[in-house]
Amino acid sequence: MISRLRMAKFITGSSPVFLTYRMYICKKNHVSNEKTYTTFWDFYPYYLTEHARPLNRAMHFVGTSLVILCLISGIILADWRLFLLLPVCGYGFAWFGHFMLEKNRPATFKYPLYSLASDFVMYFHIISGQISQEVDKAHKIIGVQNKWK
Repeated sequence: MISRLRMAKFITGSSPVFLTYRMYICKKNHVSNEKTYTTFWDFYPYYLTEHARPLNRAMHFVGTSLVILCLISGIILADWRLFLLLPVCGYGFAWFGHFMLEKNRPATFKYPLYSLASDFVMYFHIISGQISQEVDKAHKIIGVQNKWK
């Protein structure tokens, strides 16, 4: 039998079970105010704002470098097992950067192809030394402040 105190907490919304249930319902029925991106170049500034922390970008850089290394090695060595490492290297480093460092949800879940392409564009911007300017420009376009500057 449920105690009156537990029932009161549930009804008033202060019980952990209710809060979890409410978050599930809100997420399920939520009409998002988030912009929907229909072109890659509209999406890319948003992608960069989700990678504002330099350490997160470094994790993506390491992961993408390993992906390229595994891809080239797999082709040269004709070893298909190296291709199995592609998602592990790419997503492993990137998701660690998002969940542990940046503390946000990877854009891969909503825009998988745009995110994959953006990762390689960001990789190019890092190699070419343009990443700081691109991140600053992206924050201005999206209209958010870069807290990691």
